[in-house]
Amino acid sequence: MKKITVLEMQNATKGVLICGKQDTMIEGIAIDSREVAAQDAFFAIVGEEQDGHIYAKKAAENGCRAIVVHNKQIADEIKEIRSDIAILLVQDTTRALQDLAEWYLSLFPIKKIGVTGSTGKTTTKEMLYAVISQKYKTLRNLGNFNNHIGLPLTIFHLNDDIEVGIFEMGMSEFGEIHRLADIVRPNYAVITNVGTSHIEYLKTRENILKAKMEITDYFQKEDQLFVNEDNDMLSKEVLLQCIQEKKKEDDSYCESFQIITAGESKEADFQLSNRKDLGENGIEFTITNENTTEDFFLPLLGNHNGLNAMLAVAVGMSLGISLKEAAEGLANIESTNRRLNIEERNGIKLIDDTYNASPDSMKAAIDVLMSISGTRKIAILADILEMGDVAEEYHYQVGEYASHKEVDVVISVGKNAKFIAEGAKAASKNTAVIYHEEKETLINKLEEFLKSGDVVLVKGSNGMRMTEIVKKVRSL
Repeated sequence: MKKITVLEMQNATKGVLICGKQDTMIEGIAIDSREVAAQDAFFAIVGEEQDGHIYAKKAAENGCRAIVVHNKQIADEIKEIRSDIAILLVQDTTRALQDLAEWYLSLFPIKKIGVTGSTGKTTTKEMLYAVISQKYKTLRNLGNFNNHIGLPLTIFHLNDDIEVGIFEMGMSEFGEIHRLADIVRPNYAVITNVGTSHIEYLKTRENILKAKMEITDYFQKEDQLFVNEDNDMLSKEVLLQCIQEKKKEDDSYCESFQIITAGESKEADFQLSNRKDLGENGIEFTITNENTTEDFFLPLLGNHNGLNAMLAVAVGMSLGISLKEAAEGLANIESTNRRLNIEERNGIKLIDDTYNASPDSMKAAIDVLMSISGTRKIAILADILEMGDVAEEYHYQVGEYASHKEVDVVISVGKNAKFIAEGAKAASKNTAVIYHEEKETLINKLEEFLKSGDVVLVKGSNGMRMTEIVKKVRSL
C-alpha cells in the first residue's frame, strides 16, 4: 500500500479525529485485530456475526497506528489505553472503509475491469489476470474478496507499479453492485452469464440481469461491456432493452457505451469454436476475432471454461494483447481452490467443487465428472441455497440432468436435495440414487461404499459445508 496520512483518511471518510496526529503515516489497512501490523489502521467493521469494536482495544494493544470506529464509548476506552494512537470517529465503519478505498483508488491512473455474473466470476477473473499479466502489471481480488468489504481491502494492495486492476463483484440483491461500481468506476465490465443464483431475493432472471447491469452505472461512452451472447439474457436485444429501461429510471445514465459480444454464433465479435474436452487434462478450443484465429489450450477441468476464456481474451485484445499472447497466458493458468480441483487418493479420483453452487454450475460439474476416466462416476450433491420458491423445481432438474448424463450413483444431501434424488430416480432406472438429509449419516457410510477406481464429485452451496465430505474422502 502507498503511504497515506491520517489527515487524508479523515478527509476521505469525513471522520472526526478525537485523538492522535493528522500527520501520522499509515501503510496498511486491517479489519482483523490478530493480523494488524504496527503501521496499520484498524477498521472496526460490524459484520453479520462479529462486531469489530469488540476487538478494537486488542488492535490498539497490538500496536497499530490508527483505529477507525463508530462507537464513541469504544473510542474513549482506547484513548485511555493509548494516547499516542490516532482515533477516527465515523458514522459507519463499513462505509468509511469503502469511501477510503474509493479515494485511494482515484490516486492511480490505471485501467479498471469489473467482473460479475451468476457463475464463473472468479474463474473469469483469474483468466483475465493470466491474459493481462502477459503485458501489464496487474492486481486482482484474492480468493473470494468480491463483496462490500473484500473489494475495498483489495484496493489497498494497489501501488505505483500497477497498471491494470481486475475487480470481481458479487451480489445477492439490488444496489450491491451499484455501490461496488461507484467505488471502482470500471472502464471495462464483464458479465459472464445470468442464471438463477440468488433468485430467492431477486425473484426473476430479469431482475438478476438488472442487478448485474449496475456494473455499468458509472460508464462513460468510451467504456466497454463484454458479454457471453449465447446466454439468453445477454443477447444484444435483451441488453438494449435493459439499457433503455435504466435510462428511463435515471436520465444521467450513459446508454452509448460499446457492447462487445463473445459466443459460439458467427454473429459474435469473438467467436468460440472447436471446443474439445480433454477430461482431467483440460480443454482445447479456437477463438476467432475478425480475420485472426488462434488455438487455445486451457489446463482447467470443464468444457464450459471455454466460455469464460473467450471473455478474458476479448478484454485482453481491447488492452492491446494479441490472441497469441492471450493463449500463452491461459496455457499457464492454475485452478482456483475448491473450484473443480481434481486429486487422487488410494485409487479414488476426487473432484472438489465445494466453493459454491447454482443449478447451472451443478450441471457443468456433472459434465466434468463424466469426462474423467474411472470405474464408477459418483456425484455427491448438496442443497443449492438461496433458491426460494423455485428450489424444488431446480433441484429436481439437477437430478434429472445427472441421470440423463448416466451418472452411476447420485448421492444427495440436505433438505432440498431430496428433490435431486426424486429427479434422478424419475429420469432413469440406470442411475443408483441415495438420499441423506444429514451429512453425518453419509460420512459414516463413505468408507464402506467408496472403492478404488471411483470418480467422486462433491458439490454444494458454501453454507452446506461440503468440505467435511471432501475431508472424509481424502482420509479413506
